[in-house]
Amino acid sequence: MSPRLQMKPLVARTCLPLPLYLAPVSAGFPSPAEDYLDRALDLNELLINNPAATFYVRASGDSMRDAGIQSGDILVVDRAIEPRPGKIVIAAMDGELTVKRLRVKEGRLYLAPENPAYPCLEVPPEVSFEIWGVVTCVIHRT
Repeated sequence: MSPRLQMKPLVARTCLPLPLYLAPVSAGFPSPAEDYLDRALDLNELLINNPAATFYVRASGDSMRDAGIQSGDILVVDRAIEPRPGKIVIAAMDGELTVKRLRVKEGRLYLAPENPAYPCLEVPPEVSFEIWGVVTCVIHRT
């Protein structure tokens, strides 16, 4: 396994509903606070559609920087989603795990970084290649 990705098993047995405020938070000028709640929100319900097919993995490196994935972020990965071109996937190529955007061009398969400092990786038919899942969410600490 690549030292760049750390796999974390999904344990979705817990339920932790937390308050969700109705009023959105302005990212521009502040707005007056409204003090009533919409409902309780469980992050498991929000972030995970297929618990039995979902796992977490920690990203390392900056090749996906422009897709909003930074080193140390936790990626929520769903193995039940079909990996289509344009999706961000966790893939194993010759035994090395990587997170990249899946591309197909002229019948050839590529793993594309989202940082111009890195080259696009062609997936030749002779290499060992497997897509482990599609990234559905990025959890980033500020």
